[in-house]
Amino acid sequence: MTCAAAPFAGAQTYPSQPIKIVVPTAPGGVADIVGRSFAQKLNEAGKTAVVENKTGAGGAIAADFVAKSPPDGYTIYVGFHATNAILPHLQKLNYNPETDLLPVTIAAKTANVLVVNPSVPAKSMKELIAYAKANPGKLTFASQGNGSTGHIVGEQFKSAAGIDINHVPYRGAAPAAQDLIAGHVTMLFDVLTTAVPQIKSDKVRAIAIADAKRAKSLPEVPTVAEAGLPELESGPWFGFFVPAGTPKPVIDWLYAEAKKAFNSPDVQAQFEKQGLTAMLGTPEQTRAFVAGEYKRWGDVIKKANITLN
Repeated sequence: MTCAAAPFAGAQTYPSQPIKIVVPTAPGGVADIVGRSFAQKLNEAGKTAVVENKTGAGGAIAADFVAKSPPDGYTIYVGFHATNAILPHLQKLNYNPETDLLPVTIAAKTANVLVVNPSVPAKSMKELIAYAKANPGKLTFASQGNGSTGHIVGEQFKSAAGIDINHVPYRGAAPAAQDLIAGHVTMLFDVLTTAVPQIKSDKVRAIAIADAKRAKSLPEVPTVAEAGLPELESGPWFGFFVPAGTPKPVIDWLYAEAKKAFNSPDVQAQFEKQGLTAMLGTPEQTRAFVAGEYKRWGDVIKKANITLN
């Protein structure tokens, strides 16, 4: 009886020590924004939360670290599409995202937008494809890392358009965008959050939104469907996961705090400005959502014959 009651007893005093929120990408990207927003709200509520950026292997290092951490609610992973739904179809991982990590909720989702360096003489998808075909191997597409939606959609674009462009992976959205602006790479399926300020300041040029409808923040930019490539619709998502075995009362507490944090007016205003939408489904709804994404991206990878090589 004592052992069976121990997890719940611990949950009743939780949290009694600092909570570590592990972000799998570099500072400045959406995963980092999501992690820091939650940490800030927990701290404002009188708890102690710290953020640790643990980059590498497309986020798999951070995911594996959290999966192998004690299931006590003091190590939380900012999980996302790459580590929880895409990378398992591309490589052997040291963790199983379906069994080693339990979902709390998805905090935010957004859409990709194809942007190019202003030196690229193309202002539409048609012109970009024509330019790529006239200059095989000359164009490069950056991504937020191997297994990111930027990587997979870039490979889809390459296959669907029949063009020869080279993939250059980075450790997060921010460094990829920085090198795009500097002209070290020529294009990127960026996320709206990080791309909109660069587009508005003419540091990059938007070609198409990888969503079913145009973005409120970029009403003049056509969708990929309008540009003739509807299969490129994609959007990253970011949420919170804990190690398998974490007591349900702890997960429920984290979910309740996440709902409060991401429904707060200031975070909602920040999200709207950055092209983010809060999802905030229950742990059970999140499990179903992630399972659907796992299947969807697996089908895309198989159909396009995408590899990390």
